[in-house]
Amino acid sequence: MARIFNVNGVCRPNRHYMVDLSSRLAAIKKIVDDGAYFTINKARQYGKTTMLQALAHYLLFWYQDSAN
Repeated sequence: MARIFNVNGVCRPNRHYMVDLSSRLAAIKKIVDDGAYFTINKARQYGKTTMLQALAHYLLFWYQDSAN
């Protein structure tokens, strides 16, 4: 299946073209590790939901043992 540009809803890396979020996710992980708060605020259609879903998946990889 060829990837497409997604203009609404959550982006899926295997289905949609996306920017590389790894550096942003690592930066947010450091904030979480430090016990600090952060906000994600942008206008519509900037990928906030996609970022938060990617962050949840990313943090689950790092913290899944401590969740149990």
